Amino acid sequence: MLQVSYIRENRDYVLERLAVKNFKQPELVDEVIKLDEQRRQTQNALDNISAQANAAAKQIGELMRNGKKEEAEAVKANSNTWKEEAKKLSEQLSSVEAELQQKIVVLPNLPHTSVPKGLTPEENEVVLENGEKPQLPANALPHWELAAKYNLIDFELGVKITGAGFPVYKGKGAKLQRALITFFLDEAEKAGYDERMLPLLVNEASGFGTGQLPDKEGQMYYVGIDNLYLIPTAEVPVTNLYRDVILKADELPVRNCAYTPCFRREAGSYGAHVRGLNRLHQFDKVEIMQVVHPDDSYIVLEQMSTHVQSLLQKLGLPYRVLRLCGGDIGFSQTLTYDMETWSAAQQRWLEVSSVSNYETFQSNRLKLRFRNAEGKTQLAHTLNGSALALPRIVATLLENYQTENGIKIPEVLVPYTKFEWID
Repeated sequence: MLQVSYIRENRDYVLERLAVKNFKQPELVDEVIKLDEQRRQTQNALDNISAQANAAAKQIGELMRNGKKEEAEAVKANSNTWKEEAKKLSEQLSSVEAELQQKIVVLPNLPHTSVPKGLTPEENEVVLENGEKPQLPANALPHWELAAKYNLIDFELGVKITGAGFPVYKGKGAKLQRALITFFLDEAEKAGYDERMLPLLVNEASGFGTGQLPDKEGQMYYVGIDNLYLIPTAEVPVTNLYRDVILKADELPVRNCAYTPCFRREAGSYGAHVRGLNRLHQFDKVEIMQVVHPDDSYIVLEQMSTHVQSLLQKLGLPYRVLRLCGGDIGFSQTLTYDMETWSAAQQRWLEVSSVSNYETFQSNRLKLRFRNAEGKTQLAHTLNGSALALPRIVATLLENYQTENGIKIPEVLVPYTKFEWID
């Protein structure tokens, strides 16, 4: 959530940056500023009336102690008028604050100055490309056919149990999945992240804190009877560990990682591009998250990007890094890098990670602060990233490492899988 004071003091810049994100309701900026002015005026009037009422209460006490009852009654009559006025102003203030909150939560985060303009994913900026694309034989199979051939994943059984987008991993497919999760967690630990095991259901306050609500409620599974949401990513519970927390400066940076299943409705997703593991309603992911000093967040963002890239390099997967354009970047993010791997059988890039800086957008919602060198509280910056999401990693591993004799397991995973080949 943007800070009202920042919007008020930087109106033109806010409008300029929101235009880069193609925000369709720029008039909300002036509405927020107007409501904030009403709020401050009402608050000042309430403070003045309250001060008069408090002064009158003291005066009444003194008059009564001095035996001046009639004068005390006269002051009391005025005091009752002030109390009524204070009650009306308090109600007005609550109404204005509620309307202000309703407006400001709709405003997305401001994109960083390096975010390119653009409307579609095709306009994202390619920052770098790494690795050679494997040349597969003409009879190479896509991962969903490989999964069936080697009895690794049963998509139809998942449909029977739950529905489309809920695959069942079997045999070496399940072991490969588990191996990747452990490998990603071990690598995160080496990079200084502390592991957390987290709830898979969160309340509305948690969804609001990280920006999923009210922006993405249509993509989240909702448990109505308990007013809870299945998590779309571990980002939500792991970041909410620090909701309403004031950290000490020497506690920064906070580094956490977590493995969780993730649940997304993916409403409206259909067609060949979502076949197999390309788009699921339930999938596994290892998430990394940091809470940092504002001066360090963009340095940390590059470090997190490098960490994700190191995983892809160790797996031997060709990849590229994209800086998302204004039309593709998320509601809460200031700057996002997407990492994509090359699917040799499908002949296209598949997104496997997003690493993002939120600056103070999440911490303002979470009331996540730290005490700076001057002893004053200050909003921290939050960052998170997938390290990594498994479905498309599994898809590209199966496709890119297929041979006539089976599917070779990357050397780095063999200590985890305990086998070198799927055959």
